[in-house]
Amino acid sequence: MRLIPWEELPADMRTEEVRPFYDLLAKKRGQLLVKRLVDICGSAVLLVLLSPVFAVLAIAIKVDSPGPVFYRQLRVTQYGKRFRIFKFRTMCDRADQIGSAVTVGNDARVTRVGKAIRRLRLDEISQLVDVFRGTMTFVGTRPEVPQYVDAYTPLMRATLLLPAGVTSMASITFKDEADILSFADNVDDAYIRSVLPRKMEFNLRDIESFSVSRDFSIMLKTVSAVFGETSCSGEADEQV
Repeated sequence: MRLIPWEELPADMRTEEVRPFYDLLAKKRGQLLVKRLVDICGSAVLLVLLSPVFAVLAIAIKVDSPGPVFYRQLRVTQYGKRFRIFKFRTMCDRADQIGSAVTVGNDARVTRVGKAIRRLRLDEISQLVDVFRGTMTFVGTRPEVPQYVDAYTPLMRATLLLPAGVTSMASITFKDEADILSFADNVDDAYIRSVLPRKMEFNLRDIESFSVSRDFSIMLKTVSAVFGETSCSGEADEQV
């Protein structure tokens, strides 16, 4: 995982707010390399092992409702680059065109099979493809849609120094985000004003404390949180 020279960062990231985080990561280039190697090896192995699950989910999604198997929403990753994320589709086709970019509790756009996939948190495993190709990493700030990144403060842009992640301490802490937002009159506004700043506090702390060993610790906590949630019937998801 390469940390580009400061002078090559996008102009909106070359700020005094971002500089301390950049300097911290610059001292850990060796660990960033190991992090990328873990991403490549780990995602490759898991993609092979989980290929039967991918096949079953693809068939179930196609049989249940019209539309593609994967939902390729536009997200933002390292250095503000945009990419289309791989997520198993759990909603009706083009759900983002008929509602908020954030999923709320009991969202009517979620399909029958989609509810089961979300309950088991299986919609996220397709992001192993993104991890393998380098647009994401196992542990890092969850990738936001462009409209939310546009609302970032200068300090929040420090989270774009690393690739977007499949999981993070913020993801674990706010795993019931959909239920929280279900009470908001304007979901997008509530997310930007109330939820996003709180999540970013965790994300910025993660960058300050970055280490490969801490990444493994967060991954273990994620597994524990997911299995604990599925045994209790949670359906929360961060975004469409």
